Amino acid sequence: MKSTLKLVIFLLALIAFGGAALNGLHAQAKLPAYTIAEIEIIDPATFQDFAKRNAAGVKAAGGHFLALRGRIVSSEGVPPKGIAVIAWDDLDKAVGYFNSPTFKELIPLRDKGAKVRLFHVEGLAK
Repeated sequence: MKSTLKLVIFLLALIAFGGAALNGLHAQAKLPAYTIAEIEIIDPATFQDFAKRNAAGVKAAGGHFLALRGRIVSSEGVPPKGIAVIAWDDLDKAVGYFNSPTFKELIPLRDKGAKVRLFHVEGLAK
């Protein structure tokens, strides 16, 4: 009976250890994320002010721009007038910045300067 109890305790400990190790691996495997913004500028001066302030906020929050209003070529459909792509360490950082007081303060300025569609996507493992 004692050996059975020891075996049960050992197996429970092994399961707990395995679960903790798996949870640790999952936490390390956060996927990169990207913010994609489709931009149609309606007031260039206002948008330039927004863009400068937003770029500083993105950098401070850990993001970096991969594309910013460069040439856009469409293979199908009508392309947006402008586009920005921002890379983040993970989706939480991307969403966190755009829900932050720093960004929320910029929304009226952005909306005066441009029409924007903004969304975030989780990337593939590196």
